[in-house]
Amino acid sequence: MMRAELIFIPAPGVGHLVSAVEVAKLLVRRDERISITILLFKMPFDSAAAAFTDNLRKDAPDCIDFVDIPALHESIMTELMALPHNSFLDSFVSNQRTQVKDVVTTILNRSESAKLGGFVLDMFCTPMIEVANDFDVPAYVFFTSGASFLGFIFYAQSLKDNKGVEITEFKDSDIELSVPAFSIPVPAKVLPSVMLSEGGSSRMTSVARRLREAKAILINTVSELETHAIKSLKDEENTPLIYHVGPLINFNLGEPTANNKKSHEAILSWLDRQPRSSVVFLCFGSRGSFDKEQVKEIASALELSGQRFLWSLRRPSQEKEKMELPKDYEDYDEVLPEGFLGRTSGRGKVIGWAPQVSILSHPAVGGFVSHCGWNSTLESIWCGVPVAAWPVYAEQQTNAFQLVKELGLAVEIKLDYRKEYATTEASVLVTAEEIERGIRCLMDEDGELRKKVTTMKDICRKATVKGGSSYNSLGHFIEDVLGNIKQGV
Repeated sequence: MMRAELIFIPAPGVGHLVSAVEVAKLLVRRDERISITILLFKMPFDSAAAAFTDNLRKDAPDCIDFVDIPALHESIMTELMALPHNSFLDSFVSNQRTQVKDVVTTILNRSESAKLGGFVLDMFCTPMIEVANDFDVPAYVFFTSGASFLGFIFYAQSLKDNKGVEITEFKDSDIELSVPAFSIPVPAKVLPSVMLSEGGSSRMTSVARRLREAKAILINTVSELETHAIKSLKDEENTPLIYHVGPLINFNLGEPTANNKKSHEAILSWLDRQPRSSVVFLCFGSRGSFDKEQVKEIASALELSGQRFLWSLRRPSQEKEKMELPKDYEDYDEVLPEGFLGRTSGRGKVIGWAPQVSILSHPAVGGFVSHCGWNSTLESIWCGVPVAAWPVYAEQQTNAFQLVKELGLAVEIKLDYRKEYATTEASVLVTAEEIERGIRCLMDEDGELRKKVTTMKDICRKATVKGGSSYNSLGHFIEDVLGNIKQGV
């Protein structure tokens, strides 16, 4: 039996890697004629991704293989690490085209029963489209964010290329933009942080141009969740085929490892002792952290609210110029208000690393104060947990606006918060009063929010089973891949 071999190239970083592996698992489990090799970049500053990769390998079916791309020469990495943050990843990926081509050639030479069916590239790995072209196979893109954000970057690219307008021109303005992927006007104050610097805007418009070169784009979303955005993408000219294949959630990420087993057990044991839907969970993603002043405001809000809470509190990188992820505190007293832990003992728990899916799945959790990263958004909907939106970086401001204003699936804490502004003299401090107000709205058991989230939870779960919208869309993608093999494309 001739098999179609797909080469997956996820961007480095836990969020991108995990969802890419999930869609790979769906594909091979749906059709035995598909096998997948996932190529892994080695990042010098992201040890978390390396640890997660070991677990992902163990959990993957036999027909998914993981291959490490050889590390770049130390001298090249030194040059790349000196680049601005906005241009680092593109340069890092582009510098590895030769290594990827050599690795894929070796893979194909080892197998007589597989034919290369194409490359599935992360949204930030589009330079590898050139490698797919070298092998004369289709390049597909797996878009780890939502359909609305994909529509937004296409909109920004169209403004630049067709009207000569940079999206950065709207920074700090009061204008509202008519973005086709959104059903309501988008205020400039919630434009995604990733696109508001000159380098970031240039990078994302370049990504958008490359995305248009793909044969198709798989999006980690559900058609019933982003109905308007998906329709607008399909209606737009010069847009690749769109497949909506989400929500993709790795439930094993919450499983304990040797390094975190004790803390995992302590967290779940504490939740087991709390009443149903009584706990608000605060977590801001793998890169989410705040300075000491903002931490004090969060602590004051939790005290004022009287709410039971579970708070994932991480230490910011001590060297701002390095691309290091936040780490756990050794002593929370160094950042929390004096006596806070004692005053909230019994109704609150402060933790470092958080097994997020396990926590959101726990019946004691009734609300989620979140940065609105797309993976976290889908996880909260899947678990039926309402969100209080507090975006921090990347595209999270746009995600938060969509959830609160367009979809009505979240309440607002501060939609226009940006981490980079919080480190300048014009620091933006979200006050305890704003945070407390958001938490109280979030935990209102009689509000419409909880009912709407529960309804969307059921819809998203149905989308993934046989006959559901995501199940069917994934099937159409499989037909596309296998059809190319038969036609010799």
